[in-house]
Amino acid sequence: MSFKTLLAYQKGFDLAMEIFHLTKDFPKFEMFGLTSQMVRSSRSVCSNIAEGYRKRQYEKHFKSKMSDADGENSETQLWLDFALACKYISEDKRQELQHKSEEIGKLLNYMMNNPDKFGV
Repeated sequence: MSFKTLLAYQKGFDLAMEIFHLTKDFPKFEMFGLTSQMVRSSRSVCSNIAEGYRKRQYEKHFKSKMSDADGENSETQLWLDFALACKYISEDKRQELQHKSEEIGKLLNYMMNNPDKFGV
């Protein structure tokens, strides 16, 4: 089984792509600030899932990488708050993306708490 079949990965990838497309409309002066931070943290969710799943035979490593993914997911939520405060996104859009991020967080926590269900 591939990490790409994991629901957390799929939802994380979709959110990262949505954020990527959303940030294209941010001001150019944010390219090395808010834009890159949002894109980076959202993509890191997926990369940590992929790394952790590949090394899933080591329970501590698996849990650590899922925890890293969860941390990056939380960071993405922070950047969404900044995007709202800077008026780059609407409250409705922030809430929509926040909800998606929270769903990913629940999936990651399930994975951390039930590593045996993922071949660990």
